[in-house]
Amino acid sequence: MKEAKVTIKIPRKLYDNLAEVTKNSGFNSVTDFIVYCLRDIAYATKAKEDQKLSSKDIENVKERLKKLGYLS
Repeated sequence: MKEAKVTIKIPRKLYDNLAEVTKNSGFNSVTDFIVYCLRDIAYATKAKEDQKLSSKDIENVKERLKKLGYLS
């Protein structure tokens, strides 16, 4: 089953600039390039959020460092 798609509107000038960028880039279309960029941004943002430590995690790390003698 094909993945559902939606239409996103961008200014024509931006589209034309992206068309120039994607020429001879290996991307089949401007759409492929835009999807690649947006996925990259979305995954990077998600990864950053996933790396955040909770206050409990921070306290556990501090306690372990104290037991190892790195903090007093």
